[in-house]
Amino acid sequence: MTERTESVSTVGIIGLGLMGKPMCLNLLKSGFSVYAHNRSQGKCREVEREGAVTPGSARAMAERVEVVITMLPDTPDVERVVLGEGEVLDALRPGSVLIDMSTISPDFTRELAGRCREKDIAMLDAPVTGGDVGAINGTLSIMVGGESGVVERCRPVFDALGSTVTHVGPVGTGQVVKLANQIVGVGNLLAMSEGLLFARRAGVDPVKAHRAIEGGAAGSWLFTHRGPQILTEDWQPGFTVALQQKDVRLALEAADKCGAPLLGTHLVYSLYQALLNRDLGQDGNHALIKALEYLSGDRS
Repeated sequence: MTERTESVSTVGIIGLGLMGKPMCLNLLKSGFSVYAHNRSQGKCREVEREGAVTPGSARAMAERVEVVITMLPDTPDVERVVLGEGEVLDALRPGSVLIDMSTISPDFTRELAGRCREKDIAMLDAPVTGGDVGAINGTLSIMVGGESGVVERCRPVFDALGSTVTHVGPVGTGQVVKLANQIVGVGNLLAMSEGLLFARRAGVDPVKAHRAIEGGAAGSWLFTHRGPQILTEDWQPGFTVALQQKDVRLALEAADKCGAPLLGTHLVYSLYQALLNRDLGQDGNHALIKALEYLSGDRS
């Protein structure tokens, strides 16, 4: 692998969705020359107005930058863009870095890193947590897998996007830690949903119950930020049901391979599936409470 130590100045980002667009804007604010690509050209026009360059294809973008970030929905999307029709891997110059910040399969991540090494390209897997709020504010928590020297070279990029950057181990471990995060997160969402539903059905004002719980040991980021949305029936997504279910599926697949029992996560998977069956995939992931309300008869 070619050793590169100079600081990064040109960054490309592929995927300008709920998370990718604000990440792109934060890279611009931090002084990077940013090249962007998205299948929907409307998103490209939006970041162009803020100073990003949109060459028109993923390949054309990859040819011009030192670092390419992918922020895409699922494993097949990353595979299509990097190895398939997007031709990103073929376009990157030796010594470049591919940073996948999507949440995808750890196994595919390791496979992709091997393909990168064959072309003298470094790869980091650096999924994030913090939702759209963290992406907008540049306060994401980023869990990075890869070689330490490459991580340090890309540290200014990560610092533009997040307030917590943790190098968790070799390539692939970033995805493992992200799935662990999602296991904890959906368990939190289930507990929050059950607690608020219980309080309401037992005759307590759920707003007051939320205020009391938030200030104690059971409080959490999700309880603080998503609890009020539940109380006002605001289902706008910081992260959608469909994407959350994808992450839960990845966690269950990985757990099956390593023999980890995920009893609560299996339950959440079934509840989210009930929401998908009702075409609620674009609701925020806190809509998990709706599945319990269907069971309780509080929602028809």
